[in-house]
Amino acid sequence: MATTTTESITTADRRRRGGAAPGLPAVPHKRKRIEPIFLGFLLPTLLLFTLAITLPAVMGIVLSFTNSVGFGEFRFIGLTNYVAVFSDPAILQAYLFTLGFSLVTVIVVNAVAFLLAIALTSKIRGKIALRAVFVLPMVISGIVIAYVFSFLFANSLPALASAIGFGPLEQSILANPDLAWVAIVIVTAWQAIPSTLLIYIAGVLSIPGEVYEAAALDGASAWRQLISITAPLTAGYILINLVIGFKNFLNSYDIIVGLTDGGPGTSTTSVAMSIFKGFNGGDYAYQMANATIFFVIAVVIAVIQLRATRGKAAL
Repeated sequence: MATTTTESITTADRRRRGGAAPGLPAVPHKRKRIEPIFLGFLLPTLLLFTLAITLPAVMGIVLSFTNSVGFGEFRFIGLTNYVAVFSDPAILQAYLFTLGFSLVTVIVVNAVAFLLAIALTSKIRGKIALRAVFVLPMVISGIVIAYVFSFLFANSLPALASAIGFGPLEQSILANPDLAWVAIVIVTAWQAIPSTLLIYIAGVLSIPGEVYEAAALDGASAWRQLISITAPLTAGYILINLVIGFKNFLNSYDIIVGLTDGGPGTSTTSVAMSIFKGFNGGDYAYQMANATIFFVIAVVIAVIQLRATRGKAAL
């Protein structure tokens, strides 16, 4: 009886998988039918995405090979705009500033957020309330943050520096071509740390407490636990934050506009700012070529992100 039951289960299982039991015909696979309700939700979103993003992007790439000013007639001029972009010192300066600013900011943001995550997951009083306080900057508009810090850098900080006799900061650093980027890094980091902090908190909390208890019994110090346990076990989270953060900082615009508007001169002009200013200045096709190059760079970074995070079980 047991043998007969087992054979029946095996036969049914083979039929369900599309295979055939010995001496029995195979049961053909049936394609799953897509429910109309799914298409009802998908098609409007797909249509809006195509009309609002895909189609304008394709049109912009096509116009980057023309002399268009954004309206009226135009003619194709080949790679002229691209050659001009690569030989434009102002554009190259914008790329250097954007890449340098993004690199410095992503290091600052991740270092501070990682240390805060460790502190806010340790055995301290009021850590839940502190977590809520630290994530508040994430919900404030970037342009509002920029205007508030602009007042602080232009008025409060110089007044404080004058009161204590610290000469280098008696003038607004926003007017200093060598220090304006520091203010942008500070403000951008202040807004970006909360979202990065939340990811790190999730990573630290995912580490079993027994691991730390065993390390403590073996005499490992807090620093050794950080280096040998916390950092390796949150490596996936660190990698994701580094890649996503760098990609996001490449698109920085509102905070830079609110703080320096690209100045003094063009020392803090980002690629995004140069593209938007070019649109208003009549260099539509030229800046579309710039935007296309910038898009390719963003895609390359996205591909690196996918490859770097493939197989990571952090999230």
